[in-house]
Amino acid sequence: MTKADVIAQIAEQTGIDKADVTATVEAFFSVIKNSMADGKNVYVRGFGSFVNKKRARKVARNISKNTAIIIDEHYIPSFKPSKVFMKKIKNSSAVKAMDNNV
Repeated sequence: MTKADVIAQIAEQTGIDKADVTATVEAFFSVIKNSMADGKNVYVRGFGSFVNKKRARKVARNISKNTAIIIDEHYIPSFKPSKVFMKKIKNSSAVKAMDNNV
């Protein structure tokens, strides 16, 4: 499912104009990105948490040149789903059906 599909489905379910839904979805993503860039985590009750995870400094290898490189400590964005969200996915018959098809 793409962002355009999500916008279309929200517009259909709510009856709100597609342009307004697009602006709202874009604003939501913008708030998430800007908040995380400012070092703030975002918690959405019943959905999950957008958090910055710290990666420790480490030594890695450049295999093409066979040299060691140092990767400094840095942060990466991460999403942790809520227990309610996890439970819904685990109990979903559609997801279980996908698992049986693999």
